[in-house]
Amino acid sequence: MFENLTSRLSRVLDSIRGQGRLTEEQINAASRELRMALLEADVALPVIKDFIDKVKARALGVEITQSLTPGQEFLRVVQQELTATLGGTAEPLNLRTQPPAIILMAGLQGSGKTTSTGKLALWLKEREKKKVLVVSCDVYRPAAIEQLRIVAGNVGVDWFPSQVGQDPVAIAQDALAQARKQYADVLIVDTAGRTTVDEDMMKEIAALNAALTPIETLFVVDSMTGQDAAKTARAFADVLPLTGVILTKVDGDARGGAALSVRQVTGRPIKFLGVGEKSDRLEVFHPERIANRILGQGDVLSLIEETARKVDQEKAQKLADKLKKNKRFDLEDFREQMLQVQNMGSMQSLIEKLPGAQQIQAQLKNVDTEKQMRRTVAIINSMTRQERHFPDLIKAARKRRIAAGAGVEVQQVNQLLRQFEMTRDMMKKVASGGMAKLMRGLAGKLPPGMMPRR
Repeated sequence: MFENLTSRLSRVLDSIRGQGRLTEEQINAASRELRMALLEADVALPVIKDFIDKVKARALGVEITQSLTPGQEFLRVVQQELTATLGGTAEPLNLRTQPPAIILMAGLQGSGKTTSTGKLALWLKEREKKKVLVVSCDVYRPAAIEQLRIVAGNVGVDWFPSQVGQDPVAIAQDALAQARKQYADVLIVDTAGRTTVDEDMMKEIAALNAALTPIETLFVVDSMTGQDAAKTARAFADVLPLTGVILTKVDGDARGGAALSVRQVTGRPIKFLGVGEKSDRLEVFHPERIANRILGQGDVLSLIEETARKVDQEKAQKLADKLKKNKRFDLEDFREQMLQVQNMGSMQSLIEKLPGAQQIQAQLKNVDTEKQMRRTVAIINSMTRQERHFPDLIKAARKRRIAAGAGVEVQQVNQLLRQFEMTRDMMKKVASGGMAKLMRGLAGKLPPGMMPRR
């Protein structure tokens, strides 16, 4: 989502990073470029003004003008102010109440409320080990009720039935009674939306809020709407005691303005990001990590956390033990690594969290990495068990058979085998000399910014 904003800000910061000293003229010029970058990202004007004023005030102060590294200090100031604009620190869900904790989902139609309800239910179930019940109070669209039923089934949480024509408040109260009866920890209430803010919708959701007194009232907003997201958020905040925001469709081509605007406009923290269509694609919002990502510094902490959560630890340990015993890394292992990476989500979302992500994305601009991984797995699946364990057996005749079985050209089988050989060599380095030796081997092969500084 932040690709264009990152590109523009990186150019501004690169122009001053190496300066021995910064003049007021340079700071003003950099501030103008920052303003243009934020305008292009569709950030709300009051937010831009406040951000730029704070950056300039600090940049023209003693901490920059008398610094030995003013370019780096300016970057630090921008990073800190960006973090503050995004909310400062991550704010977790508040579930400290007598069960069931009630979460009310609010937002416009099409913002992703129902999908986010399912994602949040799964997140609570898997991360917080909570028993969750979900209910739809959208009595105007039968499809919305059915969608939530399907979503609840997919993520493995309980669903309370409702019907078109019922009173939304009565549905919510019945669902609450059921949640208490079955000792649910959390009740998530999915409310009706409209294509635009209207008085009837606001009255209805205010009545639901009054009847339920939820511990969390989350505003779900589509990040693709830019400045309009801030305006809609303000309208909801005027009627409801919002406690947080879920920003959806962050993996799309949104310009990033919503993330920078909503926090300051509503005064409420962004608590989650919807980063994909799958039910597990919900991330906790960490302002400092997002600020680093926007400035092209990556988000390695989130990447490590995601890897630890989604990689099969037992399989990873088996591979590590195998390499320690000097056993050969084969195509079966290679396929397993591809499947593990696929399980972590889109390559785009993984690359965005790496330092120097822009350079990597530029190199992969015309490469469909997901398609390549699927093709790699298909080619290996077309091999016999013996061929997977002993790749050196694969000669011309076998290559033709494998290519025909996978529906690809022989050339693509050759490419896979070359890629496998490179990976096998790296695995040998890991087994013989550890990660330090591997990183030395990679030096010079990765884009600038990828290698850690000593």
